[in-house]
Amino acid sequence: MFLFTLVFITSFVVAVKEIYGGNRQGIFVFLIFGLSIYTTAMSVAYLLGLKSIIPFFQFFKEILVLIVLALNIVNLKTRPRFHLLDYALLAFLAYTCLYAILPIGEQSFVNRLIALKSTSFFVVVYFTGRLFDVRTIYISKYFNYVILLTIAAGAILVMEVVTDRQLQTQTGYADYTYYFFNFEPSGNYGLSWTFESEGGYKRFASFFANPLEHAAATLLALSVIGGLYTRDDNKLSINTMGILALGASFLSILFALSRAPLASYFLIIYAWALITKRKYITKTIHLGAGLAGVYLIYLFTRFESNNTGLVEVLMNTVDFSNPSSVGHLVEWVQGILAMIEKPLGLGLGSSGRVGGSLGENIGGENQFIIIGVQAGVLALLLYMYIYVVFIKTGLKWLPKLKGKERKLCMTVVLLKIGLSIPLFTSEVESSSYISYMNWFLSGLLISVIMQPQLPQLYTEHDN
Repeated sequence: MFLFTLVFITSFVVAVKEIYGGNRQGIFVFLIFGLSIYTTAMSVAYLLGLKSIIPFFQFFKEILVLIVLALNIVNLKTRPRFHLLDYALLAFLAYTCLYAILPIGEQSFVNRLIALKSTSFFVVVYFTGRLFDVRTIYISKYFNYVILLTIAAGAILVMEVVTDRQLQTQTGYADYTYYFFNFEPSGNYGLSWTFESEGGYKRFASFFANPLEHAAATLLALSVIGGLYTRDDNKLSINTMGILALGASFLSILFALSRAPLASYFLIIYAWALITKRKYITKTIHLGAGLAGVYLIYLFTRFESNNTGLVEVLMNTVDFSNPSSVGHLVEWVQGILAMIEKPLGLGLGSSGRVGGSLGENIGGENQFIIIGVQAGVLALLLYMYIYVVFIKTGLKWLPKLKGKERKLCMTVVLLKIGLSIPLFTSEVESSSYISYMNWFLSGLLISVIMQPQLPQLYTEHDN
């Protein structure tokens, strides 16, 4: 198990070495290999008795991002041209910073700062990517790293399924989360209820923080596959590694047993088919959706309250009667009522991870509501606006880009579309791996778009 902590530390050291040597794109090494196993690495470190230095490890990601951002600013040769999204993201950061600085809400200043990092640090990550010179980055190289990571996650998942034992039961996960986040072990497997679904089915997380992050990481992997292997003429040119990664991603989304990401998995495929004009895929999905609808109607007419197994899970999901769905609805209603009563927000730390760790959480289970409860309706609308404009901007520029710029654009568009559903059912920004990769790649995309000359930006080393 110590290998997870070793890989985490090694990826950080390698990234720092690359950056110190002038290769700032080396940050990708840590974003991919370090953040994906972040919680598992910290859990193992706790298991090994290293809890005193874990807080130092926890700041690796912020330190690295801030260092690269500072170097990007220092090495700017010309004043960057700003996009509307740049202003929107800066406005979101400035607005939420006010909620940290001013004595708004019941949380202490320190807790407000922690909540600010959880809520708004993605903006810093975005500008770290935004101020890169994309011509210096070999996108395909790092996308292939994601492919390797996906295959490795699939391999560990297979071991978990074969042994019927979740990796987190061996890494010290429960003790780590209780000691640092005050989340007591729960559920039938001594981890948390996140690791199981209705009916007692185990949910597997591979080496990710939990099954929800595992499922979200699958959406990132599928988006990268769609971007990396789609040529400029929209033809799919996939190799053996890509096929293995696609298979691993499908196994991952199945055994993570997370409904929203599962729907998003097929939404990404559908969006990719629409973009690349794969009519046979879209028609197949339409047919499948129609047959699924007919089957659901059939189940509704035949369903009995004493049914058990997957059929019961399916039906209870559809009619929102299972505990997980009911929990989502309760949290949403609480959050919406809080926003109606306090449209300017209750203050940072009143919802989300910080509020949950303090036992004072209001709302939740929804990234939009978590932001709205803390910083008000204005911050919520601004965050939603940023997401919508990103998708529209990506779709607008996709036909105009070639080479690695098009791979990047395709990946970001698919990822934004894919995350649109999980944003309504979880706090996506609390996952360092998903959030950092999402916004770093988003910053790179806007950097591409705002270059003075397009599309002649790619190097001969990265076609």
